[in-house]
Amino acid sequence: MLRHIIRLMWNKKGSHLLIIVEILASFLVLFGVTSLIVYNLQNYREPIGFEYKNRWSLGFDSRGEADSTVGDIMQQIKSRVLSYPQVEAATMFSNNIPFTMNSSNGDVTNNKATTLAQQFRTDLDMPRTLGVSVLEGRWFDKSDELPDARTLVINTPLKKALFGDEPALGKKIAFGGVDDKRKSADYFTIVGIVGNFKPRGEYQENLPGLFQMNKGPDRNYTRSMLLKVKPGTDAGFEAKLTRDLGLLTKGWPIEVSYLENQRTNQHNIALVPVIIFLIVSGFLLINVALGLFGVLNVSIAKRRGEIGLRRALGATERRISRQFVGEMWVLATFALVLGLLLAGQFPLLNVFNLKSSVYLTAIGVSVAVIYLLVTLCALFPSRQAATVQPAVALHAE
Repeated sequence: MLRHIIRLMWNKKGSHLLIIVEILASFLVLFGVTSLIVYNLQNYREPIGFEYKNRWSLGFDSRGEADSTVGDIMQQIKSRVLSYPQVEAATMFSNNIPFTMNSSNGDVTNNKATTLAQQFRTDLDMPRTLGVSVLEGRWFDKSDELPDARTLVINTPLKKALFGDEPALGKKIAFGGVDDKRKSADYFTIVGIVGNFKPRGEYQENLPGLFQMNKGPDRNYTRSMLLKVKPGTDAGFEAKLTRDLGLLTKGWPIEVSYLENQRTNQHNIALVPVIIFLIVSGFLLINVALGLFGVLNVSIAKRRGEIGLRRALGATERRISRQFVGEMWVLATFALVLGLLLAGQFPLLNVFNLKSSVYLTAIGVSVAVIYLLVTLCALFPSRQAATVQPAVALHAE
């Protein structure tokens, strides 16, 4: 049966070439869209690692204020903020606060492995403000505020990247690549490990990250703060807060943002490309489906004599229907073999630094969708062909 189908298709190779190209193009587009969807779904399944409801961010512009005084002013702001009954907790935070496009990245190493890590600067109150849990060790305490204390808290992705399954508490890491000449003073000791921390939302990949204590001269570069407010706190308190802090900072511009709203914006940024590619892919698949449907109808009209002869020789309606569906499956297989040769390069070459599972899952889903599409397009015309009566078909010939 298969040999017969291939021989019939080879005799019409010119007309079938366009179908193969259309199916190949559909597979490649579908593979790209599915890869993006699988990547986002895998990321979404990973916990974000912190709380965002009833959390506000405050951003300050010191407007040329002497750098030596900014840290002290920010500490006064924090004390003033905590005096309001609407505020339950507050923490200093570097400018790469959650759900913004700001970032601070750098290489970190333990002299055995090096990886790129997100870097955050905060203080003692960050876990209480954002609801972050420490899985191993401890968070920063008063001893870490001393000038000679060189400590870090890392997240589990950084632990896995640098130490694998080995313990990480008490070990030392340094900023920058591997350097045998690095002094011992350049290393920081890991005192705690938190879980995930995905500052750009659920659709962000679970990247390595570390937290440093906001102290010393670096305090003067920290001009952002995160607040945990009581449920139901409204814009009325926001207006009072900005007015009071404006008097305290002598007119510094203040930007207040709600993390919940910022999270929605980040989700939109992540989902817009997916929606656009889905629309493009949908139009392409519809065009391919209409093309296959039309080709099959024309093919059936031209092959009524062949169909009638086969029916006269005893072929059942099911066998006739299976023949036309089988022809479409063979065409799809030719196209998919070419597509798999191209798509298979992505996991082999680690394109875009995505996990191989993303590409392999996308390949499997795309192949299944193509075969399903081909089957649905061939099903109705093939059943229509199977109902042709032998006498009617042969009489027309």
